Amino acid sequence: MIRTATPADFPFIHAIAAHPENARFIVDVPDAELNENLSDPSMDLVIWEAENCPAGFALFCEIGNPSGRVELRRLGLQQTGAGLGAAFLRALIDHAFDGLNAARIWLDVVQDNPRAQMTYTRAGFTHEGTLRQNWRRPLGDVVDMLVFGMLRDERPQ
Repeated sequence: MIRTATPADFPFIHAIAAHPENARFIVDVPDAELNENLSDPSMDLVIWEAENCPAGFALFCEIGNPSGRVELRRLGLQQTGAGLGAAFLRALIDHAFDGLNAARIWLDVVQDNPRAQMTYTRAGFTHEGTLRQNWRRPLGDVVDMLVFGMLRDERPQ
C-alpha cells in the first residue's frame, strides 16, 4: 500500500537514508526539505507499507509536467536484500501510472549500484543512457548516473 508521508514519518525516512547500505546512494535531507516536498503540488513523498508497517519511502517529482513525465527521485527500503524490491517497485509504478496519471516514469541510479539496476530492469524499466560524471556524493566522489525509463504502454501487467 502507498500512502502520503506525514512529518511523523520523517524519522523513518532519515533512518533509511542513514543506513550504511544506503548512505552511498541516498542523500538524507533535513526536515525542512521534506516539509517542502509535502507542500509542493509537483511532488509526492510517499510511504510504502507492507503488512501495515512502513517498509519504504519514495519521492515523485515533476507531477503535472505537460509531457506527462514523472521522476522517481528518491526511494529506499528499510530492509535491503530481503526480496522486497520487486513488490516495492511494482507499488511505486502502479502509483505513478494510476495515482499520478503519469505517461512516463524515469529515474536515475549511480553506476556502482548493480542491485538497483537489476531491480529496475526486472521491473520493466529500460536503460536509456548514462550521464557521465554527473553526481557528487556527500563524501566528494563524482559518479556516473544511469537513466532508466518506462512508458505507460510498456508497463508490465
